[in-house]
Amino acid sequence: MIRSKNNSEHYIWGNNCDSWILKASENLSVKQEIMPSGTSEKLHFHEYAEQFFYILKGEAVFYIDEEKFSVKTGESISILPKSKHYISNESEEDLEFLVISNPSTDNDRIEI
Repeated sequence: MIRSKNNSEHYIWGNNCDSWILKASENLSVKQEIMPSGTSEKLHFHEYAEQFFYILKGEAVFYIDEEKFSVKTGESISILPKSKHYISNESEEDLEFLVISNPSTDNDRIEI
């Protein structure tokens, strides 16, 4: 089946951030997300999942194990299991990205 934001399950998380589930299986999760300006998620880690973020539009700031990384449109970053992290949109425009998790982060998110 061909997937897009138009035909995928949608939910809102955090402070009015959007997520569309493009693929959901035990071994793989692919989501397209939009974070408005000035939003961020909470510091957390995943016991098993490795995550790959690809920035479609805007600039993301990642805090990973107390280091700060700026990731721009067309760039990507990987986060290994057990790495304490969160993503933040510190810019003036919406941030849009893909987040790919292997295995899925369902029941594998530990907030700090």
